[in-house]
Amino acid sequence: GGQFFPRWTYEEADPDHGTFDIFSAADGDLDADGFRRVDNITDEMLDIYRETLGQDITKDDIFHFVYGQLHDPAYREAYAADLKKMLPHIETPTDRARFDALATAGRQLMDLHINFETVEPYPLTVEVENTADPAERETWRVTKMKWKKTRGVTDHTTIIYNPKVTISGIPEEAEEYLLGSRSAMEWVIDRWKVSEDTKGKSGITNDPNDWCDEQDNPRYIIDLIGRVTTVAVTTERIVAGLAS
Repeated sequence: GGQFFPRWTYEEADPDHGTFDIFSAADGDLDADGFRRVDNITDEMLDIYRETLGQDITKDDIFHFVYGQLHDPAYREAYAADLKKMLPHIETPTDRARFDALATAGRQLMDLHINFETVEPYPLTVEVENTADPAERETWRVTKMKWKKTRGVTDHTTIIYNPKVTISGIPEEAEEYLLGSRSAMEWVIDRWKVSEDTKGKSGITNDPNDWCDEQDNPRYIIDLIGRVTTVAVTTERIVAGLAS
């Protein structure tokens, strides 16, 4: 039900039985499973960009430029209505300095978003009640997280992890990084909870604590929140730089 635009796709090289696949032999790019990698940035598009911006432009530069352009606040604002109805259109750039800025930002953002599980967790404050033992596995079990509320007002800087643990110090700007209509942190809160399939017939219970146990890291979700905070804050700062 969704769409995505990868840097590469793969097609199966399956020549007719008894024939010789001259393209595979010429390309020499088949993997162990017999698939050929297809470059989704065409040679024609590369030629257009090189003619406009310079012969040193690479296909990776173009891909990163597009990713950066899709995060540009000015672009999103100018084409907000169109982006709700159709696929984004990217005009061929004519300003080399702007292209380089967007390509650099796109490369940084892509690396950040792809490798979010390995970034350094943001230094959040994790408070454990005096009656709880941080060394005990039960201290870190989660059922359903929620934002702290003060007098009915949601505090997006503090998460009630469970009755024993509170996470605070989340920068307010982290809430500005949206995945669709919700912030990245809201996705974490919504998805990392114990839930049961009540609509279907399976009756399966999804328990994120099982994943923490598999990773042999009781604080996995705590670390994930820190990493998502790093990604959100860093993304917003990179994006802000595009508008300057």
